[in-house]
Amino acid sequence: MSRLLIRNARLVNEGEEFDADVLVANGRIEKIASSIGGNAAPVSIDAQGQWLLPGMIDDQVHFRDPGAPDKGNFYSESRAAVAGGITSVMDMPNTNPATLNLEALADKKRRAALHSVANYGFHFGVSNDNLDTVAALDPREVAGVKVFMGASTGNMLVDDPRVLERLFAEVPTILLAHCEHTPSIQANEQRMRERFGDMIPAVAHPLIRDAEACYRSSSFAVELAKRHGTRLHVLHLTSARELALFEDKPLAQKRITAEVCVHHLLFDDRDYHRLGHQIKCNPAIKTRADRDALRLALLSDRLDVIGTDHAPHTWAQKQLGYREAPAGLPLVQHALPALLELVADGLLPLTTLVAKTSHRVADLFAIPDRGYLREGYWADLVLIKPEPEGKPVRDEPILARCGWTPFAERSFRHSVSTTLVSGHLAWHNGQVVDSCQGLPLHFLR
Repeated sequence: MSRLLIRNARLVNEGEEFDADVLVANGRIEKIASSIGGNAAPVSIDAQGQWLLPGMIDDQVHFRDPGAPDKGNFYSESRAAVAGGITSVMDMPNTNPATLNLEALADKKRRAALHSVANYGFHFGVSNDNLDTVAALDPREVAGVKVFMGASTGNMLVDDPRVLERLFAEVPTILLAHCEHTPSIQANEQRMRERFGDMIPAVAHPLIRDAEACYRSSSFAVELAKRHGTRLHVLHLTSARELALFEDKPLAQKRITAEVCVHHLLFDDRDYHRLGHQIKCNPAIKTRADRDALRLALLSDRLDVIGTDHAPHTWAQKQLGYREAPAGLPLVQHALPALLELVADGLLPLTTLVAKTSHRVADLFAIPDRGYLREGYWADLVLIKPEPEGKPVRDEPILARCGWTPFAERSFRHSVSTTLVSGHLAWHNGQVVDSCQGLPLHFLR
């Protein structure tokens, strides 16, 4: 599709809302004006009554490709993403094989180029024995470098202090950290096993992976970053206490930033009684007070971006006992409609939501020409339709390979009616446009 006109939209961009038409040509936004003639493009969409947002850029997904085809792949999960208004994703390295060398990175890029409907980038992984490879990375070839500073599985846990010191000193680009203190978690789990045996309830998860375990690891990461001048991005904050580690000032003025995830803003520990292991994730969803503190921090510059940490597992796996049920939940299809519930409830300005899901993500990762509604930028666009009566999640098919969502019993007051990825229709009239092909993200470093 070479040219497309969106008419009568309510644009939300850079702190403002205004009515305009948008002309898309050759994948990019050619013109934004109060009125553009209908003959400017062969295809037009009347967006009367709808918001037009820049597409969400998700800095943290686990698309399970390669290695877990029963859980997902670039095709299935990117289709779910565009249905939910996410136009670009950055995939995590803990696949099978893990992205710990350049060959594995090249393989993932090849897979995404063949199958992803959304734009894509990749984080590189760290282990205790690949620091030479990490130090030699070209910062333009990866979205970032991901370190598991505790409570990981397989060979991606980095727990050697000497390795961490060298990593923070030599990493050539932004370092993303999963922060949980493994010894604390192990001690907490042992206490629960002594109490419950093999029948640990799901509600114990935030007591095992508690706020103290998160704070001890996050504070250590921040300390290392300050010592070495590292560009650090701490992922999925979950507790009120951790927020004090991060500065409330504009993104351009700091080298240590923080992400919050959708599920930590929408759920709290009371939901384990209803949803059980569906919302088991690492780090754990914590108390209502923690959830409310995270929501409040979004109104400032203490929390910089919102991601999903989309991490699907099969329904059967989620029915297992506590020690066997894997951590993670599918989120890309419903993340944006769920976040818009906070807007509908008056808890989050729409302009702030757009900043934290699009503008700031593009800025933080130095992604050129994306994340904003600007002439000359790639046309990664999302139309949001109001649903005054509420649209039940069950009314639409689940597109993620796992086939389930923790939002199954919810209704949302907004839906994604259209998604454009790099100027091409990717989601429209309730259907994925499979001919759409996402593009590789570039990083201007």
